[in-house]
Amino acid sequence: MARRKPRKIRPKDKNAPRGYDSSWEYEIHQRLFSDWLHHYDTVKYSIPKKYEPDFVKVFDENKVILIEAKGRFWDYAEYSKYIHVRDALEDNAELVFFFQKPLAPMPQSKKRRDGTKRTHAEWAETNNFRWFDEDTLPEEWKNDSTQNNQ
Repeated sequence: MARRKPRKIRPKDKNAPRGYDSSWEYEIHQRLFSDWLHHYDTVKYSIPKKYEPDFVKVFDENKVILIEAKGRFWDYAEYSKYIHVRDALEDNAELVFFFQKPLAPMPQSKKRRDGTKRTHAEWAETNNFRWFDEDTLPEEWKNDSTQNNQ
């Protein structure tokens, strides 16, 4: 399987005065926009997106479970989107992860002092997601035929 090419990191302008993103930004603020406020306020924005969960089960009108089956996350953009998805869900819906390898390290995670890295399971728990794997999946979520074969 081909690996994704890592994103290029935006270079820092080491000569930029404190509070400015670049030397050029500082220069035009001084020369052209000196009577304008600089980095005065923030503007919240959202980009409308659609999410299609891997599996959905409606238990009753009061509970809908959306399952996202994950072998692994690829990058920050991928796993951060699920926080936005969770926040956009109705109160009766829950996004739950079904991990192939919950103890696999997260992409770009740094080694801890003990040599371990943050796992997919730890990420889910930190971000208030329930997660399961094949050994921990609740019986009532499995197909009837799966339960009979065990």
